[in-house]
Amino acid sequence: MSQVLNELVALLTLETIEENLFRGVSQDLGFRQLYGGQVLGQCVSAASQTVDPARHVHSMHGYFLRPGDATLPVVYQVERVRDGGSFSTRRVTAIQKGKPIFTCSASFQSDEEGFHHQNPMPDVPGPEELKSETELARLVVDALPERMRERAVSAKPIEIRPVTVGNPFAPKPSEPAKHVWFRAAGELPDDPQLHKYLLGYASDFNLLTTSMLPHGVSVWQKFMQVASLDHSLWFHGNLRMDDWLLYSMDSPWAGNARGFSRGSIFNRQGQLVASVAQEGLTRVREDWK
Repeated sequence: MSQVLNELVALLTLETIEENLFRGVSQDLGFRQLYGGQVLGQCVSAASQTVDPARHVHSMHGYFLRPGDATLPVVYQVERVRDGGSFSTRRVTAIQKGKPIFTCSASFQSDEEGFHHQNPMPDVPGPEELKSETELARLVVDALPERMRERAVSAKPIEIRPVTVGNPFAPKPSEPAKHVWFRAAGELPDDPQLHKYLLGYASDFNLLTTSMLPHGVSVWQKFMQVASLDHSLWFHGNLRMDDWLLYSMDSPWAGNARGFSRGSIFNRQGQLVASVAQEGLTRVREDWK
C-alpha cells in the first residue's frame, strides 16, 4: 500500500475507548468542513466492530447534522438496537465538541441464498483511457484556491478517473449524469469489511455535484454553498476497493436549494456491488458574490 492509503486505512480502523465507544482521527482535505465520506466510513467501521463477524453490513442511512471540524477527532457512540435471528441493527452517533455532527442506522445480515437480478453496467470508456482527477488538477493548479493547491496535486489514497471532463471554473449546463472510475491506490488485505469502510468513504465524492450539472454551476464557484444533508448506501455483496469500480450517477430532481442524486457502483465484471442515494444543499449565496 502507498503511504496515503496506509493512512486512510488507519483512519478507518478507529480506537476503542470503551464498550460501544470509539474514536477516529480526522483528515483535512481543504474543504470548508470535514469531508462527509470520512464520517460515513468511520461510522460503518464503528458499527461493524459491535456485530458478529458472520454478519456483514448491507445498508446504512444517515443524516449530516452539523459541519464537522477537520482539526479535531470524532467520537462514535454505537447503540446495539437489535440482534435478531438473521439481521442486526446498530445506531451510530458521531460527536465533536459534545454535539452530534452525524447520525446513522446500519443493518447487518448473514449470507443467504435468494433471487437475483440487476441493471446492466453502462457502456463507457475504461479507466486505462482516462486521466485521474489529480492529473487534471495539475493542469489548472494556478486557478485553484491557494489553500487547496498542495492537496489537489498530491498523491491520493483513492484514485478517481472521470469519464467526462468539464471546466469547473466556467461550467456549462449539461445532462444531470456522471460516470467516474475509482479504486484504492494500492493492494489491500483480504478483509471484506475494510473494503466496505473504504467504499463508504469514497461514495461521498462526486455524488452531490451531479445535481448541479444542469444549472451550470460548480463547487469551485465562491457563491455556491454546498453540503451533504443525508446519505444512504446499500452494499449488494463483497467487493474489492483495490480494483477499478465504476460509479454511475444521475440526478432526477433538484429544488428548494436541494439536489437529489443517486448512484450505482459496478465492478469490472459488470456486477452491481452497491447503490447510493443522497440529498444535499446546493444554495446560491448572493451575499458571497
